Amino acid sequence: MAKKKTKKKSVVDSAVRNAAVLTDGCNPEFVKGAKFDGIFEMPIIKKPSKIVIPDNLIPFSKIDRSSKKSFAVCEYENDSEFKELLSNPDDYVKKIKRYQGFITPDCSVYRDMPLAIQITNIYRNRAIGYYMQSKGIYVIPNVRWGDERTYTTKFLPEKIAFKGIQKKSIVSIGAYGQIQNKVNRYYFLQGLDEMIKELEPKVVLVYGKLPDEVKEQYKKVKFVEYQDYTSLMRNK
Repeated sequence: MAKKKTKKKSVVDSAVRNAAVLTDGCNPEFVKGAKFDGIFEMPIIKKPSKIVIPDNLIPFSKIDRSSKKSFAVCEYENDSEFKELLSNPDDYVKKIKRYQGFITPDCSVYRDMPLAIQITNIYRNRAIGYYMQSKGIYVIPNVRWGDERTYTTKFLPEKIAFKGIQKKSIVSIGAYGQIQNKVNRYYFLQGLDEMIKELEPKVVLVYGKLPDEVKEQYKKVKFVEYQDYTSLMRNK
């Protein structure tokens, strides 16, 4: 009986915290003490004093299957796989600390989304990143852009996709599935170019693979590519 009560309480607590995302400003406690960037006040993720390049990346949904410290935890997977992380990050701090680092959530930023939702998901990326950094975890910002409104100043006075990330450091991007389709490839490469101009990163981690001709355009950037997790496990 005691076990059932504990489980029920856990479900109730989770439901309450999930509801907070909609009722109290997307969990303001996650950004307590943060500094903010831009007109939309994106929480700032501080660049690390030393750049650490992980040996491999492990999806958040697989963190219970491995504890290799050389892996960094990432969320290049369906949003449903890391929804609990967005609402209850404190539940995962101890697990994530087993790993070499944490890449901020790759919340969906689709081009056909309303701009308000694109901005909200960029905010969630930064808020969770700031929160994990405040817990002493090595955080690498994941950069995700949507349509031109997020990575140019044609519609907004700032490039919202890059706010909250400091320049001349390390970032991560998800290229998996982004360059096969002609239209997706166009927007992905346009956004990549704007990101490199804006943030001037020293290292860009790539979940997936970039064409060699793309990497050759940016001589000052070190690109580090990673296989998707399924292929990595199959090859091993």
